[in-house]
Formats: sequence, C-alpha cells, structure tokens
Amino acid sequence: MGRTLVELFYDVVSPYSWLGFEVLCRYQHIWNIDLRFRPAFLGGIMQATGNKPPAMLPKRAEYLLKDIKRMAEYYQVPVQISGDDFQRILGKSTLGAMRFITAIDMTQPRYLEPLSREFWIRFWSQVAGQAGLSSEVAQKQLEMISSSAVKNRLKETTEEAIKYGAFGMPTVVAHFNGEPHLFFGSDRLELLGSIIGEKWQGPVPSVPSHKM
Repeated sequence: MGRTLVELFYDVVSPYSWLGFEVLCRYQHIWNIDLRFRPAFLGGIMQATGNKPPAMLPKRAEYLLKDIKRMAEYYQVPVQISGDDFQRILGKSTLGAMRFITAIDMTQPRYLEPLSREFWIRFWSQVAGQAGLSSEVAQKQLEMISSSAVKNRLKETTEEAIKYGAFGMPTVVAHFNGEPHLFFGSDRLELLGSIIGEKWQGPVPSVPSHKM
C-alpha cells in the first residue's frame, strides 16, 4: 500500500495550527504518510469565505484562552497566550511573515519545518537565526518577499486551500483512495488516522525503535 499524502495548510497567526503542526510532525515518523507543509494566508481565506476570527466574540475569546491552555498542555506544545495576544493578533497581518516562510519553502525547503516552528515560538522575534539560517540566507529571503514569484506562490496555495473547502486553519487534506479528505482543526487528527487506516496513539506517540 502506498503512502498517503497529507497536506497541512497553516498560518503562524493560528495557535491551533501550531498544535496540529507539532502532532503531525510526530506522526510523520509513525504513520505511513508523506507530510507536506503548505504555508498559506489565513487572512485571505477569511476574506474569501466570509469567516471571522473566533476571538472577536468576547465570550468565545474567554473560552479560547482556557481551551488553548488546556490543549497546549495535552498536546505538549509550549503555547502561551493572553487576552492581550488576541488583540495583537487581530490587529496585525501575517502576510509578510507568510511570504517569508513561502520564500523559504521555495528556496530552502529543509528549513521550512524549523523556521515555521520558530515563528510560532518567537512570534517573529529573531526567528531566522534560531532556525539555523545564516544572516546572508535570511537577508536573501527578506529581499524575496516583495517578488512576484513569492506573492504568487502564497496566493496560489491559499486559493488551493479554499478550493479544497478551507474556511479557517489548520486545514489538513489527506489524499486517500483517490480523493481528498478535508479536516479542520487540530482536534481532528484522530479522525484523520481512522480514515487513512492508521492507529491514533494520542498527541505524543512513542516512536518505534526501528524508526528512530
């Protein structure tokens, strides 16, 4: 049986995307999958689908603060977020950040996973150096942000996510039995495993010794 292609569409503005990102990174060494990271622009998806950030509703924002804290502990991902963070996130576009990550995906794909992780951890503070990029490479990627190639790639990836049916992030698309299966949210990965015939072992699975 061939490997299942699993695409993760994400934006570093989304803490739930970080949760899904880390869990899928763990399972890529356990499940028979080819994991493909697809950096996209959440703002574009929201605009195209008429969706609104959940934290815009005060009561839901209160709940999300508690939920993210619980999920972070359960998933063992160091997400730390406060009410002020919601306002900061809502008031700042990640377009530049996602273009930078897209440029890395196009030219230095081996850094895509660690760089994305550092964007979440640092939220844009000294991320390039922490991910192992030299200052020269980082500068080159920054110069690429305004290029039409990078802009078009990010736009195309975002549009592709929308065509699959994405309305928020994280969006996971598993290509199984000749058709795409879309899953929304970091709490649908157990269902993903069920659909593609893989065993769910919780958010922090143990890696078999022969795969280490």
